[in-house]
Amino acid sequence: MKQSRIFGFILAALVALTTCESIDSDVWGGLAAAGASALGIDDNVANAIGAGVGTLAESSKAARELTPENEYYIGRAVAANITTQYKVYNGNPALQLYLNKICNAIAINSPRPEIWNGYHVAILDTQEINGFATPGGHIFLTRGLIACTSTEDELASVIAHEIAHIQLQHGLTSIRNSRYIKAVTSGALAGFGAAAGGDLAELADIMDESVGEVVSTIISKGYSKEQEYEADATALSLLASAGYEPSAILGMLHALEKNEQSGSGFGKTHPDPGDRIAGVNKKLASYKVPDTQEFRRRRYTAVKK
Repeated sequence: MKQSRIFGFILAALVALTTCESIDSDVWGGLAAAGASALGIDDNVANAIGAGVGTLAESSKAARELTPENEYYIGRAVAANITTQYKVYNGNPALQLYLNKICNAIAINSPRPEIWNGYHVAILDTQEINGFATPGGHIFLTRGLIACTSTEDELASVIAHEIAHIQLQHGLTSIRNSRYIKAVTSGALAGFGAAAGGDLAELADIMDESVGEVVSTIISKGYSKEQEYEADATALSLLASAGYEPSAILGMLHALEKNEQSGSGFGKTHPDPGDRIAGVNKKLASYKVPDTQEFRRRRYTAVKK
């Protein structure tokens, strides 16, 4: 009978954890211990329950709340890994500036305009058709992907899709159950500067493992279909908010469908463009934006030349 009461109390505490996120873990532990004791459970067992519930609360909080700084440093390390596999293209500074202006226009009109070190776009020197976004605001577009666009709005749709991945924190989902979360929970990552010897090596190993998980997701496996569809839906909203034509994403997807490279690049890491087109078409009617594309045509043409 006592075991069933213990189980029932722990279950109730776990349910409460999912609904009252703002209460401190020490408070949760104290409440759990006091409640267990009131049920007539041995004090030692009650205290053990309290400690366990407190730890669960802290772990749950860490899994939900990586700080913007955590997110940035993970993303920066992921970006460094990407640039070891692809050379950064610096042959057209005007295009680089143009892409970042588009990015800033979309970000500033988005629900998350400010992140720890801002949003930045870089060009990868490859004809592979692909784009990547790392946590913390790093966006990479390949020369091959840029060449597939025919208007500024189509280019904006690509950038909006990558910003959506960042704002939806899709890149972080691959490390939600890693040792990184445990390190955040224990506060270990806050002490990088104070760590030494074995401690520093352990922290570096934890970071490397987490970065590797994100790199694998972004470059090799790709996001899940659900995440890609969610990014498309969010991109529509981002485009409309910035004054771009949301339907431009359809032109981009048709171009990708025409130029799809089976087994590599975009074709390897993204769902079939036809499926994405169908999903976008279901949501487009919700967005009515004045057609102002003509005002952007000249500058797009000038930069592309």
